[in-house]
Amino acid sequence: MNKWRNWTVPAAASALVLLAATGCVSTSDSPAAESKGQPSTSAARSVARMCAKPAPGPAKAPAGAVTVDPAVVGDLSAKTKKNPAGTTFWLKPGTHRLDPDRYSQVVPKKGNRYIGAPGAVFDGRKKNQYAFGGGAHDVTIRYLTVQRFVAPPDEGVVNHDSADGWVIEHATIQRNTGAGLMAGARQQVRANCLRDNGQYGMNAYKSKGRIKDLVVEGNEIVGNNTGDWERRRKGCGCTGGVKFWAVDGADVRGNWVHDNRGTGLWADTNNNDFRIEGNVLEANDGAALIYETSYNAVIRKNTIRRNNWVEGRRYAERGDNFPFATVYVSESGGEPRVKARTDKIEISRNVLENNWSGITLWENADRFCNSPANTSSGDCTLLVPDTDRCAKPAIAKAPLYSDCRWKTQRVDIHDNRFILDKSVLKCTSKCDRMALLANYGTYPDWSPYQGERVAEAITAKQHNRWHDNVYLGPWKFVAHDPSRVLDFGQWQATPYDQDKGSTLRARGGD
Repeated sequence: MNKWRNWTVPAAASALVLLAATGCVSTSDSPAAESKGQPSTSAARSVARMCAKPAPGPAKAPAGAVTVDPAVVGDLSAKTKKNPAGTTFWLKPGTHRLDPDRYSQVVPKKGNRYIGAPGAVFDGRKKNQYAFGGGAHDVTIRYLTVQRFVAPPDEGVVNHDSADGWVIEHATIQRNTGAGLMAGARQQVRANCLRDNGQYGMNAYKSKGRIKDLVVEGNEIVGNNTGDWERRRKGCGCTGGVKFWAVDGADVRGNWVHDNRGTGLWADTNNNDFRIEGNVLEANDGAALIYETSYNAVIRKNTIRRNNWVEGRRYAERGDNFPFATVYVSESGGEPRVKARTDKIEISRNVLENNWSGITLWENADRFCNSPANTSSGDCTLLVPDTDRCAKPAIAKAPLYSDCRWKTQRVDIHDNRFILDKSVLKCTSKCDRMALLANYGTYPDWSPYQGERVAEAITAKQHNRWHDNVYLGPWKFVAHDPSRVLDFGQWQATPYDQDKGSTLRARGGD
């Protein structure tokens, strides 16, 4: 929800040779040589190019499958109702349609499988809101194009009701409003093209409970948020290539996330136990990755290029001195009391090249459970599920003083390569920041976090460390608050003591 400061704010994977993420490809290509969806870089050629040439489905119906005829309007929905759970449906080549009623949709039964032939398209004709819905578990959709459905904002077209155990593979989900798909527990989203959807490529959100054990692997996620929802609902925090809400255990690997309007990947509110690795995140208008009011993550071996040029520049031109980052960790940290595969946030072995700024670790001193400034309204931390407990006078004492706020703590940033050439960005200032900071707490009047308490804690007391990184370019560093802009020597020296074992070599564009 909150963006930046006080904003409402299997087989496929084996084919992914993510050389870029390990630094084995050239990273010197000019962004001018790229066009949307068709980059010229070596990195892009080695990742999940699922949209340009989707894998074809079976040309003949699998044994025992029910054949669906595109010439019969509503045939897919009718045959789904008629046949028992666990049926396989093969959609013949052609355009499949539903009845024109806006709420017409396919409601699968448990274990149903929907497999598209080459050229099979399921088209909502801008009339139907949802393609596949209902609460049935363990549904599979493969080799099918799903397009032109008109889901409302914050809702999705495929797995509309966030049922558990779905598998979506080798599908093209494109040009829908809302989200291309929703997510339930144990969902696997592999080797798909999620393209040009109105709000999100995928919205991993469940109205009740948490989403556990989500896999997002080997997908191309491109051009989403065509509806430009951040402008229509200023500060809504409601867009991105993928948005994750209250997901407990996610593997996000081998994806190519690029050219989305807004953020590429955004984990927002009480997510935990993420592994984000081996992805190429590039040319998104906003941050490549936001990890917000969440816990425990490993972010490693990603290639992150040319992100945040639009949003970062916009705020710089307005005179805003906040370090808008391409990897933004907001009120998120490692927490040993929340079970996960790690007890910290580790950001390591990534290559970040020519983004608008680098990594920002941020805490909003006025954002905590039961504060009017908490735009994750109604939510409290995973340590204090009852929001009402976070009230005066108890919140001013242990353990609630600590547990009622999401804290940016135990963040370990190491063995990354940060490359910046300002001439590529056409930037003169404010695109060169690495930051560790908070605001001056003021609100509400009963807050125990007023003044510089949070800024001092995030800077010196919460075990946030940069070390053993390589910097190429004219990097600057921000500590404590936006006004403290440091050079590399000051950043390494007392009292900040950051980036031990790291090196900086300025070159070009300064």
